[in-house]
Amino acid sequence: MSNPPMYGELAPLDRDVHKNLKLDTDQSVVARVADQNSVFLAAVEFADACKEHPIVFVRAGQPGPDGKTPVAPLAVLGLRPGSNLFIEDGKWTGNYVPAYVRRYPFAMARLDDKADSMAVCYDTKWPAFNETTGEALFKDGQPTEFLMNAKAFLENFEQEAERTRLICNLLVELDLLQDMRFEATLPNEEKIDVEGFMALDEKKYAELADDKVLQLHRNGLIAMIEMHRLSLTNMNRLVGKYAA
Repeated sequence: MSNPPMYGELAPLDRDVHKNLKLDTDQSVVARVADQNSVFLAAVEFADACKEHPIVFVRAGQPGPDGKTPVAPLAVLGLRPGSNLFIEDGKWTGNYVPAYVRRYPFAMARLDDKADSMAVCYDTKWPAFNETTGEALFKDGQPTEFLMNAKAFLENFEQEAERTRLICNLLVELDLLQDMRFEATLPNEEKIDVEGFMALDEKKYAELADDKVLQLHRNGLIAMIEMHRLSLTNMNRLVGKYAA
């Protein structure tokens, strides 16, 4: 089982092994995301995230039979590796917190290659898990309401992640993304150069055939593309945060 960014070591929850396990929810998870300069963003989150986060795309996975590489959207949090500009004095300063962050310290993970083998897992390295203080995960051998609510959030996250994957596949199929880079010079002459991401290819988008535009509209991508375009203006806001 691989450990996604933010997570130390994932392990599936077991009602017998973890019957006394609790989570101290007073411990902030901000420390876990402090060194993340971007996180996965589901399509349903674009409307909220585009107001303050640049939304970009990155290649994710190996090329398929058609030779095209799948992509995934990210909310940009910082301009340097290991830097999150939305954290100040140990607190999250943004208005919107991506669902990827909000689901921590839990996650759904596949235990083997079977599609129905998804299990609720927890980060064993997160010190807020203990057997004395906080929200109990199990009671009398059954998941507590707290854990069931976490599970429902995770299941919704996975559903939206799959929907996002299908949406991104259409962007790739229509060849609407291109490699981009962002450059800026600060007042102190320090140069910032961000690359390794993809954004909308404006020329190809403008030249789309009418039937393809209709296809995008029916799949909800027109609005999503516009929010992506709008969000890129936030790059300059991040430069201002960085300079400050």
